Amino acid sequence: MPLDRSLIRSFALFEAIPSEALDDILARAQPRRIAKGSVVFHQGQTADEFYVLVNGKLRVTQISPAGEQLVVRFVTPGEIFGVAMALDRLDYPGSAEAVVECLVLAWPSSYWPDLVAKVPQFALNTLQTVGRRLQEAHTRLREMATQEVERRVAHTLLRLMSQAGRPAGDKVVIDLPVTRQDIAQMTGTTLHSVSRILSSWEKLGLVESGRRKITVIDAPGLSRLAE
Repeated sequence: MPLDRSLIRSFALFEAIPSEALDDILARAQPRRIAKGSVVFHQGQTADEFYVLVNGKLRVTQISPAGEQLVVRFVTPGEIFGVAMALDRLDYPGSAEAVVECLVLAWPSSYWPDLVAKVPQFALNTLQTVGRRLQEAHTRLREMATQEVERRVAHTLLRLMSQAGRPAGDKVVIDLPVTRQDIAQMTGTTLHSVSRILSSWEKLGLVESGRRKITVIDAPGLSRLAE
């Protein structure tokens, strides 16, 4: 059965793309359910497909040359990922794991040149997405090189809140199953340091943190710490 274009029409990635082109893109898509904890692809694996996340959450990680695992980012619904062709790569630079059950759409990488040639708006939307990710990566590198740990953690929580914040009264729940270890890997510090900082912020009434859940109580206060 052909996929309904309403499945992706609301995603910014497909903004301003004609309905006929959307139907053609969907006709070539392969929908897949990804179980929680399953890996969509591994770092270094041949990039034979690219994907769009329809439902769920994914964690993208990399293994450093020293063998340390780093959390690069989280993928939320509507985002393209595994698009190695856009980076002129033949392999995936990181691994993507489902942190909850996910629904993805997959296309063969061989379709990429034809897609961007026939639908230039899709190429432009993807370029903007990749550009934002590179800008975020540069910002994180600058933070790790120049800022103390507490400011780095504050910046990371603010980014996660911007990406996946869900209002809950006067609070904002970061709607990702993010752990303290994830934050440590995202900020280039230790689990002990992150735990100490979050415990201190809880006493100050800035955040609430539990197992795989963080709620921002005082966003302006967190912003002041970051700056």
